[in-house]
Amino acid sequence: MLNTSDAVIIGAGHNSLACACHLAQRGWRVAVYEQAAVPGGAVKTGEYTLPGFRHDWAAMNMSLFASSTFNNENAADLAKHGLAFAPTSHPFASVFPDDRWFGVSSDPALTTARVRGFSPADAAAWTKLTDSFHDDAESIFAVLGSPMNLRAFTSLGWKTLRKRGTGGALDLAQFLLKSPRSWLDQTFESDHIKATLAAWGMHLDFAPDIAGGAVFPYLEAMAGQAFGMVLGQGGADTVTRAMVSLIKARGGTVTCNARVTAINHTAGRATGITLEDGSTVIATKAVIANVAPSALLRLTGGTGDARHDTAMRTFQHAPGTMMIHLAMDALPTWIAPELKRFAYVHLAPSMDQMARTYAQAKAGLLPDEPVIICGQPTVVDPTRAPKGKHVLWLQVRMAPAVIKGDAAGQITATNWDTAAEPFANRALDILERYAPGTRAHILGRHIVTPQMLEADNPNLVGGDQICGSHHLHQHFMNRPARGYADGTTPLRNLYHTGAAVWPGGGTGAGPGTMLAKKLAR
Repeated sequence: MLNTSDAVIIGAGHNSLACACHLAQRGWRVAVYEQAAVPGGAVKTGEYTLPGFRHDWAAMNMSLFASSTFNNENAADLAKHGLAFAPTSHPFASVFPDDRWFGVSSDPALTTARVRGFSPADAAAWTKLTDSFHDDAESIFAVLGSPMNLRAFTSLGWKTLRKRGTGGALDLAQFLLKSPRSWLDQTFESDHIKATLAAWGMHLDFAPDIAGGAVFPYLEAMAGQAFGMVLGQGGADTVTRAMVSLIKARGGTVTCNARVTAINHTAGRATGITLEDGSTVIATKAVIANVAPSALLRLTGGTGDARHDTAMRTFQHAPGTMMIHLAMDALPTWIAPELKRFAYVHLAPSMDQMARTYAQAKAGLLPDEPVIICGQPTVVDPTRAPKGKHVLWLQVRMAPAVIKGDAAGQITATNWDTAAEPFANRALDILERYAPGTRAHILGRHIVTPQMLEADNPNLVGGDQICGSHHLHQHFMNRPARGYADGTTPLRNLYHTGAAVWPGGGTGAGPGTMLAKKLAR
């Protein structure tokens, strides 16, 4: 007997799970198939170092999910199925070689006072941004949360014109096209303030000089001050576990260790999938693929549309990331003790350094000074480690998927199996520079290379944690290809979702939620 569902979903990342939850609530029979041993994709947690130390595999910041449309519509049910958040009023900070630091907290007066310590003029600029954030963010979030089809985009354009006027709408469009450096140089004079905010661009493949990246440092700064940051209580996998439980309660299924080898289609219409064991699953309404564009091309064998297939084949990925998970008997010995209060501490001393790091990684070189994002989740959520102990979550950005050399001329290895240890030591040397003596507090560590990230989750091609560059040529209506930003494909009943599809990467479940609403309306 063949398995049959209304919707068959490939991959159990959070976009897939959000899509499945929404469709199941509206009476669809949904079945999710995941190649890994556990669901969640990049949103999962495990004891990767020592027993009792719970580390978020890749995603740690759950703020976008907590404020997402999906969570807002399902919060009560998700809470019944175990979802719990751990908020903090001290979301992020940066520390600098001159022993100074700057941090954003959810007390505007406190944060503004910190800015004033660097520049009175910047404090005035910060106050202006704070005062206008509600109105400006409403317009920006309207763009980022709108479907990228002509009808929705035209409607959004008219609404923006009516609200902001022609000049205001043009100003918004100009801002959305700016690079982080251009906006920061026009707004602030302190290099410390600029570097603190520019570090957020590196999370989404926007080095300081990449057009279209200004919006992310702006939103993270202002939203961090307005709302703080939210982590998952006990680990990011609280999100995954709650959604899987909710899918099952609504009659759906989630099957792991089930690799999909083909998307079946005939006469221009998707009909189901084939699994690695040779079995087939029929989809009566939709096959939904949460996969990287190259995988969509491979699984279909081609959609029959040359332009779409070319876009899938040439889709460009961001540089990779190395993760270092540390079990600690104490927090880092920061040069400024106040830094022990923050969820994130960025080690990215200047925009010039970030630009150099990005260029080196794009050239296939191990950067001589990679950007380090030091997550301190046990500051917010002590349940993740034994009493009095801590976990550190280190993201090392940027890292080349394929190593061609070492920008510092010190590491001779050109494969990740042998380059991982010395490159991780370089990152820990940087941490030690800002927090002397921290190495002595390490109880255990686990290094995750870009290759390991992709092996665990094929969507993270080359260790790209956002499943594709967000540069302007591959964003908005062009994500993943012009005409297909709404999740449709040239094959009827085949839909594409996940971070490769508008609105892109992050933990906000936007692509999955938008697609589910489109299908179930």
